[in-house]
Amino acid sequence: MTAGIDVPDRRGRTGLGQHGRDLTGNPRVRILDVQVLSCDWSVLRKTTFDYRHGDGHWSREQRETYDRGDGATLLLHDVARGTVLLTRQFRLPAYVNGHPDGMLIEAAAGLLDGDSAEEAVRREAAEETGRRIGEVEHVFDVYMSPGSVTERLHFFAAPYENTTAQPEDMRGVADEGEDIEVLELPFSTALAMIRRGEIADAKTIMLLQWAALAGPFKGISRPA
Repeated sequence: MTAGIDVPDRRGRTGLGQHGRDLTGNPRVRILDVQVLSCDWSVLRKTTFDYRHGDGHWSREQRETYDRGDGATLLLHDVARGTVLLTRQFRLPAYVNGHPDGMLIEAAAGLLDGDSAEEAVRREAAEETGRRIGEVEHVFDVYMSPGSVTERLHFFAAPYENTTAQPEDMRGVADEGEDIEVLELPFSTALAMIRRGEIADAKTIMLLQWAALAGPFKGISRPA
């Protein structure tokens, strides 16, 4: 008996080797086999499939996919004060791959964990920043690393109230090992930090650029 296949893994999941086997949306793809390589918190699979190329010939391919679930992220903004609310926390993958200290500045984000995308961003905004937020605006949905990671990330924006915490407060869920610093920054400063490499998180850069080009700060601020 194999955890995640025949019996529940530590998250209570079974049947993880069936993922993708029933897909029929692309006649050029025939899924042949799905092997679960790891199912600790997330799931690593190796999928074997036949693929018909543009010239008509078929080839047999194998790809590994990392499934951590879908997520949502939120840019909190205060247009009247010209600020955005971001977080800073330690990210081990960035630290072991060249980031000087692994402390990344990011927009609030988290996995859906069974919630709708909007419910998830409201939950994460409360946990990570402590602020009350206003009406949530859906921006777009993006596959962040489609060559290997299945995650689809839902992007949102919302105004926030500057009434429940100070920017230096530490936030996060202690039981999950989170130790999150809240940063309130002028929007123009945040844009400049992208150019200087001080903000290097993809989702955050995308939200800030959207805010400048088509969002709440359109035509208002430019990088210093």
